Amino acid sequence: MRKISMILALCLCLAMLASAALADGYTFPLENTESFTALTNYPVGTEADPNNRTIFKRLEEATNVHVEWRTIQSDQWGDKITLEMSNPKTLPELVFNAGFDTNSLLKYAKQGAIIALEKYIDSCMPNLQKVFEQAPEYRVMCTDENGHIWAFPWIEQLGYEKTAIQTIGDMSFINKNWLDFLKLEMPTTVDEFKAVLIAFRDNADALKAEFNIDGSIIPMSCIMNDGDQDPAILINGFGEGYGDPDRGRHIAVTNDKQVISVATTEGFKKGIAWLHELYAEGLIDPEAFTQEWSTYVAKGKSGRYGVLFSWDVANIAQVSMDDLIAGKGWVPLPALTADVRNITPQNGSYTSGFDRGRCVVTATCKNPELVCAWIDQMYDPIQSPQNNWGTYGEDDEFDIFEMSTNDAGEPMLKHTWLGDASPVEVREAESVNGPLAILDTYYNKYVTLPDDAAYRLNWIKDVYTPDMTHDYVYPNVFMNADDIKEISNLEADLTKCVNTAKSDWVMNGFTDADWDQFQNDLKAYGLDRYLEIHQKYLDAYFAG
Repeated sequence: MRKISMILALCLCLAMLASAALADGYTFPLENTESFTALTNYPVGTEADPNNRTIFKRLEEATNVHVEWRTIQSDQWGDKITLEMSNPKTLPELVFNAGFDTNSLLKYAKQGAIIALEKYIDSCMPNLQKVFEQAPEYRVMCTDENGHIWAFPWIEQLGYEKTAIQTIGDMSFINKNWLDFLKLEMPTTVDEFKAVLIAFRDNADALKAEFNIDGSIIPMSCIMNDGDQDPAILINGFGEGYGDPDRGRHIAVTNDKQVISVATTEGFKKGIAWLHELYAEGLIDPEAFTQEWSTYVAKGKSGRYGVLFSWDVANIAQVSMDDLIAGKGWVPLPALTADVRNITPQNGSYTSGFDRGRCVVTATCKNPELVCAWIDQMYDPIQSPQNNWGTYGEDDEFDIFEMSTNDAGEPMLKHTWLGDASPVEVREAESVNGPLAILDTYYNKYVTLPDDAAYRLNWIKDVYTPDMTHDYVYPNVFMNADDIKEISNLEADLTKCVNTAKSDWVMNGFTDADWDQFQNDLKAYGLDRYLEIHQKYLDAYFAG
């Protein structure tokens, strides 16, 4: 019976994929084979020819559309795609894994290298239409101020709004083995946290002996101003409670929908002063301001840290997935209360993973309707997870999925147990990426959650979401080219000013006069204009 049900599920899956009708009456699979040219990239050490990947083999069979691919190795993509786009006449008809930022999209649109897609989305892309109907904010984020959509997006929802997996990037983790050995409680205030770090420092010899650690004990390590490795999450509780959730722009949105610079807030001032206290006590890794990722990881894998910061603690510490799921070894550090108790989500995180420039159709395209209808298959709810993570029924030892059924007996991709195999390596070997959409409503209907995402989502939902007291984050807005240029110029000076002060002050401390000069410098670098531009787009976003 199990074998029969699996065959039925596969047949249903192929039938769903083959059922898309084109606007002019064509239906997949086409009666006669059609073809078009495309360009994509592939990870180093994996299959270079997309047509040899199981996903594209199945798509060709289901659509009777043959793609003539040219490929570029992913580590060379940035330079080579720029050269490719500089000569629109020789471009292939489709750039599948483009990954263009907003400025590039507008530049290539102005040059006439790519075409607007909104009419094709509305006429021959029912799968993408359905995505936009279910989550209309994504169509807004894909559309420029003139109403044009220049690229097909990549959308990966894991959680939604305050439970989205992207709400916390620089997650703080604490060594529970050390806490238990020293009979310490989980800290919940900044004072308790400092006391725990002091206990780690003062009991270094006992910790080294108990856990067989080679090297000095480091109560807390991080990489200052380095995205997810930055310790900014610790200062959320100071002052107004904004912390510094956007290490690139240092902005946040208030509950009355105003864009502010966190670097002008009392909470930022008090939080940085407190971090200096920790540093002066020898509680922060002295290499935190200069170390490379490889050094940070090497010390972490040696078991020397009491507290660290990363997207996933397994990136840094020696810990198994089983232990993480069971809450052993390393656990998330909850919000620390200072003046208030709060966690500020990262900007752009409420709509989860999003890339507006993932795939473009070029001006050389002979049959945009056909190409767009083929791309629409990538947005099928069973197809998108395969493009994103991998597939089933491969000839090799591992599969990301097995084809199963959900509670209603409909096709559902079920993540498989990979044992000691690296999920990243298996995904790179099987997936094709490109344009796709996985909405939060798809889980346990079309696909199961990946194990390495499930425990992180639980951490966010259980540990952090209850303390997210602010209502808004800055969304993914589609700025025009002039504003992008002005923002970029202003941001270069402003970000350098904030990051330099932050590192210097955590290490050396600062005075009220230093703070006042810092505020004057921010104004001189155009902070008011910087916030004005961001506010314009935030107002337009909420106006719909």
